[in-house]
Amino acid sequence: MPWNQNDYPASFKNLEPRVKKKAIEIANALVNENYNESRAISIAMTKAREFFHAEDENRPTYIIKHRRNDWALIKAQGTKAIFVNEIKQSLMEKAKPYVNEQNGILKIYHEDGSLEDTLYE
Repeated sequence: MPWNQNDYPASFKNLEPRVKKKAIEIANALVNENYNESRAISIAMTKAREFFHAEDENRPTYIIKHRRNDWALIKAQGTKAIFVNEIKQSLMEKAKPYVNEQNGILKIYHEDGSLEDTLYE
């Protein structure tokens, strides 16, 4: 099913309008090329951001890391937590839209401190 400005993947919700429009265009093209929908959505978000923000090297980076008794979303080189939750998945549900709205990059770490994933590059 082709997406449009009124009917698009939920993960596109917090994209700025011009990036959302481009992401819809890219996702539709990828699905037409027989990409799996979830993969097409992920690729489309990344490529649409790159299209508009390739020159923007100053995008903020945010980190999800484990602390003593909880998980925290912190801006890179920052010390104050933006969001805190005892459950990593719950924190991620809150952090992803926030980082998206900030046009940021999200680095997610395992409990042992090793890098698990990087989103929105």
